[in-house]
Amino acid sequence: MAQSDCGKFCDAATSNAESCCQRQAGTVSRRNTSPKAFPDKIYKSVQAKGEDVTGMTCECGVFGAIACGEYPTQLDIAQMICLGLVALQHRGQESAGIVTSLGKSSKNFSVHKGMGMISNIFNDEAIRKLKGNLGIGHTRYSTAAASEVVNCQPFVVHTAHGALAIAHNGELVNCESLRREVLERGVGLSTHSDSELIAQSLCCAPEDVSEHDGPNWPARIRHFMTLAPLSYSLVVMHKDKIYAVRDSYGNRPLCLGKIVAYDAGHANIQDQVAEGWVVSSESCGFLSIGARYVREVEPGEIIELSRNGYRTVDIVERPDYKRMAFCIFEYVYFARSDSMFEGQMVYSARLQCGRQLARESPLDADLVSSVPESGTAAAHGYARESGLPFAEVLCKNRYVGRTFIQPSNHLRQLGVAKKFGALAQNVEGKRIVLIDDSIVRGNTIGPIIKLLRDAGATEVHIRIASPPLQYPCYMGINIPTREELIANKLNAGQLANHVGADSLAYLSVEGLVTAVQMNKSHVNPVKSGYCTACLTGEYPGGLPEELSW
Repeated sequence: MAQSDCGKFCDAATSNAESCCQRQAGTVSRRNTSPKAFPDKIYKSVQAKGEDVTGMTCECGVFGAIACGEYPTQLDIAQMICLGLVALQHRGQESAGIVTSLGKSSKNFSVHKGMGMISNIFNDEAIRKLKGNLGIGHTRYSTAAASEVVNCQPFVVHTAHGALAIAHNGELVNCESLRREVLERGVGLSTHSDSELIAQSLCCAPEDVSEHDGPNWPARIRHFMTLAPLSYSLVVMHKDKIYAVRDSYGNRPLCLGKIVAYDAGHANIQDQVAEGWVVSSESCGFLSIGARYVREVEPGEIIELSRNGYRTVDIVERPDYKRMAFCIFEYVYFARSDSMFEGQMVYSARLQCGRQLARESPLDADLVSSVPESGTAAAHGYARESGLPFAEVLCKNRYVGRTFIQPSNHLRQLGVAKKFGALAQNVEGKRIVLIDDSIVRGNTIGPIIKLLRDAGATEVHIRIASPPLQYPCYMGINIPTREELIANKLNAGQLANHVGADSLAYLSVEGLVTAVQMNKSHVNPVKSGYCTACLTGEYPGGLPEELSW
C-alpha cells in the first residue's frame, strides 16, 4: 500500500494520487444532488463549477482499439484512438486522455491526459510516446466530479495483478452504497469520480470467485454490474485485453467495429480480414480510421477483445419486469448524425421526428427552416411531410464560442446575435416554420425570432422536435434544475408569447418514441425500450441515493 501526503494508506495508487490530500483540503468539488428535495432542488456539478449554461451539456465518450496478429503491430494504435476521440469530441470538451499497452507486461501503461480539446492535448510528440498494441481513450464532460486534472480519464490503478485502466461514460445511480462498500474494504479513493470508484471496485475479487490461475476479470466485472445496475458504458484494459461493457439497461451507447485493410472497399464485413478491433460510444469515427461498424454491444454484455478477435464472455440480465432504457436523447440531441443506433442512422431518426412533428402540429406557411445545425434533419422531415419547401434562413458563424461562457442573460442574448445572421432574401415577407431539436432554458430562441422579424419575416412559428424537458437526469447528462427548465414555468402558448413567436408546439412523448422506432431494423418489445426520464420523470433505476460527501 502507498501512503499519501495526508497520512492515509490506499490499496491502489492512481495516476492522480495527490488528489486524496486535495480532497482533505476541500479543493475537489463534490457532486451535489439532493433526492430528498426532488424535484425542485437538484443541484448539478455544472452549477458548482460556476458555469452559465443555456442548455443541456453532453456526457462523455469512450474509445478502445486493439491490433490483431503478431506484436508489435504495424497499426498506429495511439493515433487511431486519438482520431476516434476527435470524432467523439461533441460528447465532451473539458478533458481527454489515452492509455496504451504493449500487451507484454501488466506492470506499465503509457499514459497521456490533459484539460481542454483533444487537438490541444495530443500533438505528434505525445502520440509518439504512447507506444502500444492496444489502448483506450476518453473525452470528458463532467457530471459527477469537478472539471479538474485529477478527474481526467482513463483512470489507471495498480493492482496485485498489474495495472488496470478504465474509461467510463455515464453516472452511477447508486454510487453512495458502492462507495461505502469500497471504503469498508479499506480502499482509499482519491477523487469523487464514479470512474475511479468503478476501477477500485474491480480491484478486489468477489468472495465466491476462485482465482488460483490469476485474476478473473469477467467475473469481477460481472460482480460490479450486479452491484451497480446503471448507468455506464465502460472500456477496461488489462495487459493484453480490452473489455467492453454496457449496463444491463443499455442506457448509454457502445458499439463494436472491425479495422480492415485500406483497399477493402465495400466487401461484406464478414468476409474482410480483421487487422484489429475498435469499440466506441458512437460509430461516427469508424470510417476515418479504416474501421467498419459491426454491431452494438448488447445491454448487459461483456465483450473481451484480444489479438485473436472478440468474444462475448458474459451477459448480465436485468430483472424480468424491467425494460431496456436506452437514452432517447441520444437520438434527439447528443449523438452525431452519422452514428448508428439500433440498426439505423441517427440522421434518419431525426428526419422521422420532423415528419411526426408535421403530422402532430401542421401549419399553413411559406417555408420550413431550422436552427442550424441542431434542427436541420428534423426540419427536412417536417418539410417533406408537410409539402412545404425547405430553405435556410440563418447563417451560423462557426468562430463564435458557445453562449454558456457569457456571464449574464443580456450578454448571452447578444451572443446569439453574434452567432447567427439572417438570410434576409429568404426571410423577407415569409411565414416561417422554424424547427429546433429542443428548448431547455428558452434563452436563445427569443433573440433568434427577433433576428428573423428584423430581417422581414411576417410570421415565425416554432416547432420543437422533442417533448418539453421537465426533469433532471441522474445518468450522465447535465440537465439544469427543474426551476431552470422553461417548460416547468410556461406551457407552449405562454412560451410562444414569452419568446415572441406566433405559435409554438412540441413533439409528443409518444410521437418521439414512434419516430425513433420507424426505421429500426427490428422492433423487439423485449429488447427495446427508452429512458424518457427527463421528459416524464419515470427513472428506470429509481432516484439516486443521497450522497454523504
